[in-house]
Amino acid sequence: MSNAIEGLQPAGVWKYFAEISKIPRCSKHEDRITKYVVDTAKRMKLQVSTDKFGNVVVRKPATAGKEGATPIVLQGHLDMVCEKNKNTVHDFTKDPIRLVRKGNELRADGTTLGADNGIAVATNLAIMEDSSLQHGPLEFLFTVDEETGLTGANNLGPDFLKGRTLINLDSEEEGALYVGCSGGRNSVASWTLAREAAPATAVQGTVRVKGLRGGHSGLEIHTGRGNAIKILGRALQALQSAGVRIVSLEGGNKTNAIPREAEATVALSKTKWPAAVAAVGQLEAVIRAECATVEPDLSVTLEEAKGGRRGKVLTRALHRKVLAAIAAMPHGVIKMSADIPGLVETSTNVAVVRMTPKAVELLTSQRSSVASELDDICDSVRAVAELAGARATTTDGYPGWKPNLDSPILKTAIATYKRLHGKEPEVKAIHAGLECGIIGEKYPGMDMVSMGPTLQDVHSPDERIYIDTVGKYWDFLVAILKNVA
Repeated sequence: MSNAIEGLQPAGVWKYFAEISKIPRCSKHEDRITKYVVDTAKRMKLQVSTDKFGNVVVRKPATAGKEGATPIVLQGHLDMVCEKNKNTVHDFTKDPIRLVRKGNELRADGTTLGADNGIAVATNLAIMEDSSLQHGPLEFLFTVDEETGLTGANNLGPDFLKGRTLINLDSEEEGALYVGCSGGRNSVASWTLAREAAPATAVQGTVRVKGLRGGHSGLEIHTGRGNAIKILGRALQALQSAGVRIVSLEGGNKTNAIPREAEATVALSKTKWPAAVAAVGQLEAVIRAECATVEPDLSVTLEEAKGGRRGKVLTRALHRKVLAAIAAMPHGVIKMSADIPGLVETSTNVAVVRMTPKAVELLTSQRSSVASELDDICDSVRAVAELAGARATTTDGYPGWKPNLDSPILKTAIATYKRLHGKEPEVKAIHAGLECGIIGEKYPGMDMVSMGPTLQDVHSPDERIYIDTVGKYWDFLVAILKNVA
């Protein structure tokens, strides 16, 4: 047992959370965690099935005398976002997540924690094992590849689930019940890579943006956190008068994360370096003043490479197009909901810039709980890309989940929470993609609610789960199962 979780309650949940933290499970690489779940179910002598995509369903019979109760599906996803700090040595294909306990918080050592959605996996495994609980027939649905396209949920077969009441365990706020979510798409701007020789007097260096908090591109999009790619674009624009030329660009890793770090390898005349370093320093001071409260650790630097070769640079035309697109591409909240106070209705995230052997690519993600607004922001992003001379494409994405305030499982959950705590939970929608939208389309009439303990800064190495909320969430969930039965 990990020392970080020793003595924590509920013991079953934390035991399994520590176990799955040892298993690599980045999106699209869930084979080992799928096998672990299947093997665990078989050890418990429970019925288990998988499909060819890696989704798993486990069935646990009802407690004696509760066989006629409404069957409940408990659902979470097996994959996690694999992000690390640049100076952290960690191989997500083989290394375990190193758990660190700090007071009431559980974190990881320089990487994402994987509580999104490892806490759901651990909860399901703990309920599967616990023979003391009272409940009707249960199905435990473990989906794959939620974080990079929701492809597991998208490929669920019509007969994979029997139940038509589902509790999704992928929300991140104890005391809240989620009844709706945004839909989303990804858009890509792509330019054919074109290079030319660097100026003969140029030396090479790196413009680097780091120290940002990053975070979930839906849940944290309204917080004013810095976007490393947008800041890098500003830095390169500030160096235009010094004749900077781009050798390479790199920033961000995931379309569903606000980029924390970005850098450009550049070529610049040796005589221009002092002025260029000063310009970058001035820009750093300006941006730090703009976002001092939310980004106290922001760093923007220009460092000369020792003995670096000049190499080739982007052509002037491509250089201008890429910087223009980064500058003009919208990022952040587009519209707040007029119906649900505090809910972001529509947003867009400048997520990744990268170079391949043949192209320069700028990846963005769009979200909205209103289908027509999602269409509109995708159109706007594509228009910016096309005006900057790029080829623009948008994925089909995933649907939103329309709230049903007359939901039977919602009413049961509200009444249960009130009996436990003497007050009603908050009923909310979330500006993020939940698999509920897809599952609701796959299984018409599925009655759904989403819940979870409190997590913060998911999709970033600052991800943490608040330990005391896990016990409250567990008590709430098992009480719902008892009340339904």
